Amino acid sequence: MYRIEFNETRWLKRSIMEMHKNPNAKRSSLRGDEMTLKEPHRNGSTYGAFQSKDPILAVEKGAEMEGGSDEHGISVHHPTSYLETMMHLFKGNVGSGIFALGDAFKHAGLLLAPPLTMFLGVICVHAQHILIKCNEEVTRRVNDASATTGFAGTVELCFATGPLALRKYSVFMRQMVNVFLCITQLGFCCVYFVFIAKNMKQVLDVYGIEMDVHQHMAVILIPIMLSTWIRNLKYLVPISSLANFLVIAGYVATMYIMCHDLPPIHERRYIADWHELPLFFGTVIYSFEGITLVLPLKNEMKKPSNFSKPLGVLNVGMVIVGGMFVAMGFISYLKYGDTVAGSVTLNLQSKEVVDGKIIGEHLSLPQCIQVAISLSILLTYALQFYVPIAIIWPKIVNRFGPFKWPVFAETVFRSSMCFLTFVLAEAIPQLGLFISLVGAVSSTALALVFPPIIEMVVCWQNASLGLFTISKDILIVLIGLLGFVTGTYESITSIIKAFST
Repeated sequence: MYRIEFNETRWLKRSIMEMHKNPNAKRSSLRGDEMTLKEPHRNGSTYGAFQSKDPILAVEKGAEMEGGSDEHGISVHHPTSYLETMMHLFKGNVGSGIFALGDAFKHAGLLLAPPLTMFLGVICVHAQHILIKCNEEVTRRVNDASATTGFAGTVELCFATGPLALRKYSVFMRQMVNVFLCITQLGFCCVYFVFIAKNMKQVLDVYGIEMDVHQHMAVILIPIMLSTWIRNLKYLVPISSLANFLVIAGYVATMYIMCHDLPPIHERRYIADWHELPLFFGTVIYSFEGITLVLPLKNEMKKPSNFSKPLGVLNVGMVIVGGMFVAMGFISYLKYGDTVAGSVTLNLQSKEVVDGKIIGEHLSLPQCIQVAISLSILLTYALQFYVPIAIIWPKIVNRFGPFKWPVFAETVFRSSMCFLTFVLAEAIPQLGLFISLVGAVSSTALALVFPPIIEMVVCWQNASLGLFTISKDILIVLIGLLGFVTGTYESITSIIKAFST
């Protein structure tokens, strides 16, 4: 077992404790056995919502974690039970991505897509277990159970307590994780603009109100931007609960409509062309990318050991989520074939017509589904938007603050970032391709690249790092890099083709 010398353990623990007492403190240097902290500019207490060392927190619990102490040594306000944590995990993984899986299955084929989806799901869940294991190991090394509560903090500590040659990269690796987190979350926000606009266009077209999809985006920009002005997470909790209910209701209703009068399986492609697989990869990884949730959810449990054990929350919850993903993707592609849209909600019609005959009539249910899902996505935007703001804004305050009107400055920054996602969405209004691009570019790095890397770093001088572990981690990294390169290339190429036709 690799051990850190006593002095190294002491300075690491002291530095971490100082960072928790002063979360906005900035590391000015990390060399040898010294870590110095630099006090940033402050604007009083107006940035309380942004003083978390790692912004990926369980938002259902509000903006602060305080009071009480449970058996695992981490202070939580309201420790969650097994079932409550399962619900949080479920809500964090089932969102807009699930409605895009029909488009993903189109790019793999009806026979190939289900096992590939399960394979990628198993890898993603295994990577989440790796992150949990590494988090437990580094907190043991610094002898402080509250040393880190998030993805970026864990990656940093893995390098800071790893081989001497790699310790100087600890801050850089944390920054890299934060960069990909920002890209991922802002990418989600861009997708949300396209998703809402396309669904609302279909709804309003039915009632004779015809506008271009770009005009719909401009209309929804106003309520979305207003929602981003909410600076405290606790005010977003009831909104999140309503959004989760709408997504679940929309899923059930969508499956109900699609399961009516399904065509024979032989009418669909069993295996798609190989060059389409990168698009499948990007969309599936986009849907499975929930790795940032696992540490906060585990830390908030009454019994954290119940989170990652064989029949724990993570495994059981992701089996359910994976089953829902496969079911939605399979039924969507079987029902609509190559005409399946980037969100299957766009395929739902009040009347199903085959060979000129009406074979199904659902009255206004499809429009209700589209409105419900669009509303849920609109309500979720501010939660996804919180993460990049929590990462970027403190750095701006440290660099350019203090500001004379701090709340006004922050609101302007939030509005500017929201407008940026709007502009990107206006530029690329291709929903399925946008989802695949976001999944390939950033979700792949978070879900498949960073976890195996930190496992090798943590276990490098550990007897547990055998040939199997090294081979397994290298294989996962290669899968991630292959998906990153091919998925990004194919997504961008397909977007260019879509604009040129």
